[in-house]
Amino acid sequence: MKQWLLGLVLFCLAMPAIASEDWTLTDTAGKTMRLSDYRGQWVLVNFWATWCPPCLAEIPDFIGMRRSGEKIAVIGIAVSYRNKDEVLDFVKKHAIPYPIVLGSEDIASSFGGIDTLPTSFLYSPDGKLVGQHEGPLTQEEILSFIKGSGMNIIKR
Repeated sequence: MKQWLLGLVLFCLAMPAIASEDWTLTDTAGKTMRLSDYRGQWVLVNFWATWCPPCLAEIPDFIGMRRSGEKIAVIGIAVSYRNKDEVLDFVKKHAIPYPIVLGSEDIASSFGGIDTLPTSFLYSPDGKLVGQHEGPLTQEEILSFIKGSGMNIIKR
């Protein structure tokens, strides 16, 4: 467990170019979302794939965060998929309630590039990128970081 947590410490090291930008994403329902739309909330942007076991392991925790009482928005960006229906069917089957974006190389590049799945970016309520993490995250780790008691869990 300590080795795994040590790996999470690395979450706080690299900040992509998108850190101070007001990104714009469009979800599978056609809704446009901007980082500025979420002022006052934490925002977790998660790059994932339907075939990625660690990505799938995160989904129940991300759904649970909506019930945590914290103001946390989750946006999933699906990558490495065959077609839109594959993603939509997966989202429906797993009852994912948060917005899903059909990712592309351009979207991944705008976040500084994605080398590992899952990869997550955490934005503070004032819109600043405060963490990036490669690998799975749990609800407990994210809430600990947000509450200030897990500052070494997520890369800055």
